[in-house]
Amino acid sequence: MTPLLTPVVRQREIIEVLIRHGWDYMRQLLTIGKGDEPEVPAPEVLRNILVDLGPAYVKLGQLMSTRPDLLPASYVEALSNLQTNVPPVLWSDLEIQLRQSVPQPLEEMFESINQEAIAAGSIAQTHEAVLKNGQRAAVKIQRPGIETIVARDIAVFKQIAALLSPTQFGKRYNVVALAEEFSASLLSELDFTLEAEYTDRLRTTLANSRWFNPSQVVVPEVYYSSKKILILQWLDGVPILRAQLTGEHYGGDVDAERHAFTTLLFRAFLQQYLLDGFFHADPHPGNLFYLHDGRVGILDCGMMGTLDRRTQSIMVELVLAIIDADSNRCAQLTLQLAEPMDMSQPINLMRLQAEYDRLLRQYYNLSLAKINIGEMFGKILEAARLNNLRLPSNIGLLTKSIANLEGTGRGFDASVNIVDEIRPLMTDLFQRQLVGDEPMRSVLRTALEFKQLSLDSPRQVGFLLNRLTSETLRLNITLQDLNAMRRSIDQAANRRSSSTVVGALIIGAAIISTGQQTPQLQLIGNVFFAVASLLGLWLVVTILRSERRRSDKS
Repeated sequence: MTPLLTPVVRQREIIEVLIRHGWDYMRQLLTIGKGDEPEVPAPEVLRNILVDLGPAYVKLGQLMSTRPDLLPASYVEALSNLQTNVPPVLWSDLEIQLRQSVPQPLEEMFESINQEAIAAGSIAQTHEAVLKNGQRAAVKIQRPGIETIVARDIAVFKQIAALLSPTQFGKRYNVVALAEEFSASLLSELDFTLEAEYTDRLRTTLANSRWFNPSQVVVPEVYYSSKKILILQWLDGVPILRAQLTGEHYGGDVDAERHAFTTLLFRAFLQQYLLDGFFHADPHPGNLFYLHDGRVGILDCGMMGTLDRRTQSIMVELVLAIIDADSNRCAQLTLQLAEPMDMSQPINLMRLQAEYDRLLRQYYNLSLAKINIGEMFGKILEAARLNNLRLPSNIGLLTKSIANLEGTGRGFDASVNIVDEIRPLMTDLFQRQLVGDEPMRSVLRTALEFKQLSLDSPRQVGFLLNRLTSETLRLNITLQDLNAMRRSIDQAANRRSSSTVVGALIIGAAIISTGQQTPQLQLIGNVFFAVASLLGLWLVVTILRSERRRSDKS
């Protein structure tokens, strides 16, 4: 086993990795404790840095890849492919961990355990086993010492967040809060009892459905769980992209079987997104299995997302707005979900609508079969981020989940499209949007709200009339770019006044010149004409300059 490094030694090791990859800004931050505004390396360089820093930072990168609301698409894509080439732990070391974490001797629990790992990750590795009752099982065992390694590395990147916090970048993204959020997510992955709870909950929610046959979707049963050990039902199948279909149940039609399987998979996830509000956040090809009996297997429930009813409703509307290329509605729905990153900067709704309009124009002439909803959500989130808006983290997790699902589904069946799979479910979705799952409860709630409105309205109207009659009513109105409007009005008024003065001078000079001429009056008339000419020329020049600046900006 590799000896654990002290925080100081670990910090020195991190600095060496940063120097090797040329990220000088972060090296300065860790050595002298300060720096200018952060310079983030290219996506591929950042990915390589995280791989070299070890398991905790790889997990950090994987968590960051679920936040398209914070990161540009190029970084999300690079971090989504993060994998660690971690050699499996020797069985002799792992067996000690296993014996310490189960309530009875291994010989009483297992008929046999394969000492060769079937999968090895940065946090845990998995072995195939047979229980005493003859059931096959997958035994997930946490790598010895990983808790200490993760705790040490969490302390370092919390220190980095604290050093970044005074910068404009740190304030904009609230890096200290982000570090706390990522730390909590990372620590939760070390507690397998949480994954067991998530697995049981997902299996329960998918056990009932109007959209698909629940018996055709399998989430493994949990046989035993502790903080470091998870024993699950063995699913006999292969990852979806390695499946060899025969069309046995479709008269030999492989394409029909492939499409039916993909529809089943998509509907299982659409129910999670749009009805249950509890969804698998990482449906990559290794977590979706084609079982040998033709059923869908969903594995690894360590990373899950949740959506409340309001957010689900808004997301359904957002999908429809994207399909209709309605940029105004997209902007309105975004504002219902988001909050400003920087409270001192106003949100420019017109600019956000223009950005959405530019994005949606790219899809005007595409058929629905070519529209990638996950990709569109990602671009919507990036446009919001660039316009000083931060969406909740669960929206980023949902976007990543949909993108993974679409990518995996199209890798298995190129003809599949999430919009086509949503269309047959629209009736149920609209009914749920209008009256919910329990119509009687919705009717009663609406009736009570109307009753409260009818009681409050006369009182509020009377209060408004009293304020009007007593002349104490004040309206607080905030207009965007009011200073710019005031400057424009002032400039127009100044020009009008100048032109009036020029006109008066010309008229005065003309009156003087038509009267009885004396040397003094002739001089005054000439002065009036000269001043009027100069003012008129100045006025024309300023108007031309203003028009030129306006045309350059547009």
